[in-house]
Amino acid sequence: MPRIRIVLCRPSHPGNIGAAARAMKTMGLSDLRLVAPERFPAPEAEWMATNAADVLEAARLHPDLHDSIKDCVAAFAMSARPREWSPQVLDVRAAAARALEHEGDVAFVFGNETAGLTNEEMFACQFLVHIPASAEFSSLNLAQAVQVTAYELFMTAAPSVQGRSEKLATVQDLEGLYAHLEQAAVSTGFLAPGSRLRERWRRLFSRVPALEREEVNIIRGLLRALLGK
Repeated sequence: MPRIRIVLCRPSHPGNIGAAARAMKTMGLSDLRLVAPERFPAPEAEWMATNAADVLEAARLHPDLHDSIKDCVAAFAMSARPREWSPQVLDVRAAAARALEHEGDVAFVFGNETAGLTNEEMFACQFLVHIPASAEFSSLNLAQAVQVTAYELFMTAAPSVQGRSEKLATVQDLEGLYAHLEQAAVSTGFLAPGSRLRERWRRLFSRVPALEREEVNIIRGLLRALLGK
């Protein structure tokens, strides 16, 4: 996984800096860069960075955007406003997936709370990223935008099965299940000659994203019980 960098350009309210640090930490991010902040350090930032003081304290300051992303292999400009001319446009979910394809540091760049990113800052990045929202009011608070982006990165990078300790079924486990299903189908006369049932149950189980070994064993236990009768 590349190292993800969150860059805040010219943030005007220190409370948003602290809230952004907290948003980052909840999703496992820690590299915060601040470009010419109006006021930092500040007590408001510390108040809003609940349990994320380490991210806030490690934040690095830069005089301009170029200095903050010059060693990155890709930079994604976050903006709610469409631009007539812009780099490639992505929604935030697609941007998270694209970012994680890179090897090296990747930056997500957020603009000032009032004006957003300048055209020069936008064109310093390779992608323009939107967070889908209501057309009537599409502007998120700075820290909220960081939270949504961090969440999408976390979900894209996280294992497909969150919070499970059970072992996943292997190919060998699945092949054993398919053989057992075929045995049951043949012995009961359910499998008619020329039937495509074998392909259908393979397709059925292929739709399960992460079948556990215990779940395979439960099905096979049921088949054994039925065949025994």
